[in-house]
Amino acid sequence: MSATTTSAPFSRAVVRAMQRLYPKVLADNSWDNTGLLLEAPFKPTARLSNTVLLTIDLTRAVADEAIALNSSIIIAYHPIIFRGLKSLTLANTQQQTLLRLASHGISVYSPHTAVDAAPGGLGDWLADIVTGSVTSPQEEEITSALPTPTPATNPEDPFLDAPKRPTLHHQRSSYRLQKPALSTSPLKHTRRSIKPQSPELETHKGAGMGRVVTFSSPQPLSKLLDLIGRGLNNPKGFAVAIPQTKTISELNISSVGICAGSGASLLADQDVDLWFTGEVSHHEALAAIEQGKAVVSLFHSNSERGFLEDVLRWQLEEVVGEEWGKMREEQRGEEGVEEALEDEEVRIEVSKVDRDPYGIVVLKEE
Repeated sequence: MSATTTSAPFSRAVVRAMQRLYPKVLADNSWDNTGLLLEAPFKPTARLSNTVLLTIDLTRAVADEAIALNSSIIIAYHPIIFRGLKSLTLANTQQQTLLRLASHGISVYSPHTAVDAAPGGLGDWLADIVTGSVTSPQEEEITSALPTPTPATNPEDPFLDAPKRPTLHHQRSSYRLQKPALSTSPLKHTRRSIKPQSPELETHKGAGMGRVVTFSSPQPLSKLLDLIGRGLNNPKGFAVAIPQTKTISELNISSVGICAGSGASLLADQDVDLWFTGEVSHHEALAAIEQGKAVVSLFHSNSERGFLEDVLRWQLEEVVGEEWGKMREEQRGEEGVEEALEDEEVRIEVSKVDRDPYGIVVLKEE
């Protein structure tokens, strides 16, 4: 009788932790593909470390990083397998990445919209940012090869007349910092889900897709833009659309519709003053400002990436630790896993190479 093939005990503990925090039932399973997408066989003779690598997108560079870290499993927010596959070949770059990871014994789990919908998940993280309910972490000293930007003479004019040269900036892939502390003076507000989870889970009350934040009193758009910038670790810039007859200083915001990623389809029917999302099309933005709304568009994955370091990393350090302790007890005495079960260590790492495909070209004076 052949031996049963299974994944690494630690990887199974991580999957259980993710399903505790973000059950698959919370995902929009009408189109999404969440859960364990690659279950790599456990090799007792080539055991990996108890390391989880968190990323938004699973690219070749992230796979290299996981292999270098000797990770057991990657948590990739976006599913690398989205539609049915008829083959797995090296000719396709994404399939090549999956085959490489499998050959190294590294599994892949993707939670995607389950994270969006969960209470305390991505929707609430973005709501916390726009309401000032969390403070931005203090940055570590990071040496950069990029020159310091020259301040504009008119901060509201993104185009200066002086000769310039382009420099491409990407938002940092992770903060690598301490857990952010709660702010002492968040803006007073109420919040609700746009599309509540039905039926509601007893363990995840208040879950649902999207969020609407309603302020107790109208807030200047300029103040909210400052909160968003600080909450996202001060990116070089992000796109803002406003009605053509208005200026930023004239706009006050009473309500915000929030959706990570590409949010227009969820926000279009909401009676709110501001859309806060990762991506909208040209025509969707035009329709919004014609209705008197403002739009903040961060680039798709930049509306998601900071969540890995701000929230998910800390959640997993606790819950994976608990699940790994349980797994070690359950598997004790099982043949072939003795050495793996001796390792108590749990490491949660956030990818340093993961980034949105788009950066911002900042024009600088010669």
